[in-house]
Amino acid sequence: MHGKMKVRPAIIAVGRTRFGEHYEKEPEKLIEEAWLRASAEADIERKSLEACYLSDYFLPITNKLGLEEGFLSELTELHAPMEVTRSFGSALSNACNAIQAGRYNLVLVGGIEKMTDRWDKIRDDLMLLEDPWSFYAGCTPEANHELMLRAYVKKYGIAGEKLEKLNVALAQVSVKNHLHATKNQCAQYQRKITVDQVLSARKEAGKPLGLYDYAPISDGAAALILTSEETAKKYTDKPVYVLGSSSATDYLTYPARDDMTHFVVSRIAMKNALSMAGKSLTDMQVVELYDQSTVMEMVSLEDLGFCEPGKAWESIYKSCQDYKGYY
Repeated sequence: MHGKMKVRPAIIAVGRTRFGEHYEKEPEKLIEEAWLRASAEADIERKSLEACYLSDYFLPITNKLGLEEGFLSELTELHAPMEVTRSFGSALSNACNAIQAGRYNLVLVGGIEKMTDRWDKIRDDLMLLEDPWSFYAGCTPEANHELMLRAYVKKYGIAGEKLEKLNVALAQVSVKNHLHATKNQCAQYQRKITVDQVLSARKEAGKPLGLYDYAPISDGAAALILTSEETAKKYTDKPVYVLGSSSATDYLTYPARDDMTHFVVSRIAMKNALSMAGKSLTDMQVVELYDQSTVMEMVSLEDLGFCEPGKAWESIYKSCQDYKGYY
């Protein structure tokens, strides 16, 4: 089931919008901007696209849309098969499966969110991610991250000077991510911050995590063009091959999970993806983690196998004393 890929899907072009507040732009304009940039990079005409996999999570809520396939069809002037999923990872996974199955040779994969149109309601929208019990208790995604941090500290007996270093390490994650953003023209916030700023924001909020510990609300879109290995050679000399991928699913109710300090599904998915790719952790040269919070990045380093359980904060703390671009 998780054997090596016989047909390697290849990414031949990417396109992105700048991320931030785009109140003046309609959602379809954002995804159009992204896919046009991808098409221009590979010099591909829209008529060559055989299928599209589009992802969005909140768009039907924030913009009252539920027919994204329809407006994408209008934009591309195509009547090709178009499917919508709830995450870019899922869209890419489905596109890879289609390429591997030989169903298509040239596929557009896109993702879009436009969350700033409902500033007064976005908190309620985010709470819809919770299970009914948590929702009616007033739980937010941020609350779950704080619960995870508290559980992590308790499980690994982190106290005193070690707890102070852990808190600094989490701040260093945010500082590091903002530093990287200064080198990314599409990033929402392109400015450096300091550890003291992160710690001060927590103190002001009166909570273990503060403003700089969380990802911001944003609008934006991204797109890529996926092809079969043979087709890729016609468009570029340097395609990016998808060697392995995997996903797993956990309980929706966070307190009901077996381990509240880790993501067991990340461990499962990583193991299967490495097996499929025929690679090991030591082969990895770049790792990009989903950092909805600084806690999530720290825990993910452990769940993916790069750090021992309960020890990632130590690696972060030591590495970020003189950060060179890696832990």
